[in-house]
Amino acid sequence: MLTASVLIEIGQYYLIAGGVVAALFLVIGIDRVEPSARGSHVFRPLLIPGLCLIWPLVLYRWYVLEKYGETRR
Repeated sequence: MLTASVLIEIGQYYLIAGGVVAALFLVIGIDRVEPSARGSHVFRPLLIPGLCLIWPLVLYRWYVLEKYGETRR
């Protein structure tokens, strides 16, 4: 039976993984995925909360763009 503490712990691990993905994406991936983001470092911290929440989608999209480029959507 899941208790509230287990659900909170799962949420914490999810957000920690999201923080790691956000850090890697903002340092390495955003320039590759979105070329117009090159050189604009001021807005990147604003993306952190969203990246922490939708990090599985970000990883999938990053993978698809690295492997296939813009030709596959």
